[in-house]
Amino acid sequence: MQARHTLRPMANASTPVSVPTALGTMPAHLWLPPAGRGPGIVLFQEIFGISAYIEKRAADLAQAGYVVLAPEFYWRLGESGVADGPDMLEQGVNLMQRFDWEAGVRDGLAAAGWLREHSAVTGRVGYVGFCFGGGLAFAVAAHSDPDALVSYYGSALPNLLDLAPQVTAPSLHHFGDEDAYIDRETVERIRAAVAGEQTEFFTYPEADHAFDNPDFVNHHPEASVIAWGLTVKFLAKHLPV
Repeated sequence: MQARHTLRPMANASTPVSVPTALGTMPAHLWLPPAGRGPGIVLFQEIFGISAYIEKRAADLAQAGYVVLAPEFYWRLGESGVADGPDMLEQGVNLMQRFDWEAGVRDGLAAAGWLREHSAVTGRVGYVGFCFGGGLAFAVAAHSDPDALVSYYGSALPNLLDLAPQVTAPSLHHFGDEDAYIDRETVERIRAAVAGEQTEFFTYPEADHAFDNPDFVNHHPEASVIAWGLTVKFLAKHLPV
């Protein structure tokens, strides 16, 4: 039986929670929508961990009516994220290289199960992931049954395409045309692998990797606004509030 938590129904404030896993307790953050109840979203962090940007996107989703859970996927490394500064990318790459991917997928499954059972969640649960989290969300979706998946420039996707037949949820994918980490040929390979009646796929001219993050040098304001609008529309269709 899941413990109940005393939570304030404020979309801009999170509550620390703990998600049981087979090998320990994973720290996470929970945002409630203004109504206090709604569909659930597991938010999969970018390479930088639970950053101010991830917290802002979680609050945006909560404001749109969702119960949002953001697990600290680097918890096994003793970290929640990297410190802001000129070496933040180096820090993030270091954490990602030390990350146990299979354990991370299991943690994602545990987070999804925890959220589905939460008293504030009214039925459906989806996944939203950015960068590192875009690939991790895809991998978790291949081993579970989310009601929707949104992946922003999933950096691990080129190595996960054998899982594509197992991802049966409606999915939305965003990529920049000028992504320095995932070239256009690879993006088209991803597009072909995930294609289906319930798949939406968008690319953005002049946008680089991590174009949605306003705290990173690659931020592309126009692409960010358009992609977020499409994300909200997609979620409203498949995870109606």
